[in-house]
Amino acid sequence: MKDGIGIFLWKISVALYLIANGVLGLADRTFNKGDFYIIFNRIFKGDALGLFVTVASVIALIAGIAVLLEMFQIQLSFLDTLILIIAIIWVVYVVIEIIGWITKGTGAGENLWSTLQRLAVHLMVLSSLLIASRKFG
Repeated sequence: MKDGIGIFLWKISVALYLIANGVLGLADRTFNKGDFYIIFNRIFKGDALGLFVTVASVIALIAGIAVLLEMFQIQLSFLDTLILIIAIIWVVYVVIEIIGWITKGTGAGENLWSTLQRLAVHLMVLSSLLIASRKFG
């Protein structure tokens, strides 16, 4: 732990988040679990939804495992690219959410504080992904 406990815990949380979303996206045949379903459900329907959830879930699962491996000094050249792909998906999701909030009002009957809370969580995930990619961190 040369980087300190904070970096160690941050890397564990990013890895667990990616692995959990990867497993959730792949485990449920109806593809209605995990954040990738929520993200892609706003954009796609039918077979395309399942395809995008599956692809994003596989990428997230591999990226999460790669983050864990790098914690043990096993360097993987493709890690930055995988995490960057997930970060791009997250940027698209945040933009779509913000556009939805602006056009429909503050989140379908929710109050401003609940909407800001959800936005903050999405921005924390996005910033963690960008930091983890090392292209931006």
